[in-house]
Amino acid sequence: MTESAVLHIKGRILVGPQDVRDELWAVDGRVTFERPSGARETTTLTGWALPGLVDAHCHVGLDAHGAVDAPTSEKQALTDRDAGTLLIRDAGSAADTRWIDDREDLPKIIRAGRHIARTRRYIRNYAHEIEPGDLAAYVRREARRGDGWVKIVGDWIDREVGDLSACWPRWALEEAIEAAHAEGARMTAHCFAEDSLADLVEAGIDCVEHATGLTEETIPLFAERGVAIVPTLVNINTFPGLADGGEAKFPRWSAHMRRLHRRRYDTVRSAYDAGIPVFVGTDAGGSLAHGLVAEEVAELVRAGIPPLDALSATTWGARAWLGRPALEEGAPADLVLYEADPRLDVRVLAAPRRVVLRGRVIG
Repeated sequence: MTESAVLHIKGRILVGPQDVRDELWAVDGRVTFERPSGARETTTLTGWALPGLVDAHCHVGLDAHGAVDAPTSEKQALTDRDAGTLLIRDAGSAADTRWIDDREDLPKIIRAGRHIARTRRYIRNYAHEIEPGDLAAYVRREARRGDGWVKIVGDWIDREVGDLSACWPRWALEEAIEAAHAEGARMTAHCFAEDSLADLVEAGIDCVEHATGLTEETIPLFAERGVAIVPTLVNINTFPGLADGGEAKFPRWSAHMRRLHRRRYDTVRSAYDAGIPVFVGTDAGGSLAHGLVAEEVAELVRAGIPPLDALSATTWGARAWLGRPALEEGAPADLVLYEADPRLDVRVLAAPRRVVLRGRVIG
């Protein structure tokens, strides 16, 4: 299809959860609901159309050992794209992936810079490893390098304790979050356990990743402050294997990880019921494969989130939260076509019929 060609999408266009149109056009890579005038080459596709899916916790440019090269990063991004993920919040990467912005065939990435962690309290080669007095300065630096987000590691295993524990004192968090907000960035934190959550929220955090440690005490606090969570349930499913591997050396940590895993669905459902914003993220990169967005949506449904809300957590709602348009007049024509209505069965997301990126048909 040439740059000046018109793409015509017919069928059922899910502009919003209940806003369904019969057709739209992509002209010069942009959405319009007005039939284009003039004689131009037109390609027509049919099906159930959704805005390009969002993976709000994904690591392009990262594997289990740290930063990867450009060809590997490209393969990761292509895998996500072909699964229907056209917008990624890259929640921390040691690699410079800015070159992806110049590729019209790859998803858009909203970067959070590089992880910021306490010294010897995170995965090797992933993060800036620093002490509390330097946290605000590093947050300011990564805010300027990112796209409106900064990511810190809120808790990790403390080898002296033999279990998960909070990484930062309250004063350091307050300084760091104030610094992020002064730079116009939102701040998120990796958190598995219970201990770090209250301090983070009371210090002004905007989002928490994983959030498996939410309890009856902290859930109301999150709801009151409007702090979002990205549960990454496909990642939490790895907890039993991690616990088995660490049993001999860290039995207390292993038992804790198993408890967090056992109550993962109850935790997410309780958060949702309390009104906490919940969004889809896979934690791809690291040790997890890319292209798992459909599986994560299905996990949210298994946790008890209604299918339409789980769908919104990777489409309309997620895009609004990240400040990016869905299918609206003049927006980039990023959409995915399916054979059936994904509102009735989210498993439909696992089999995209066609992917359209900036008005171009992929594949």
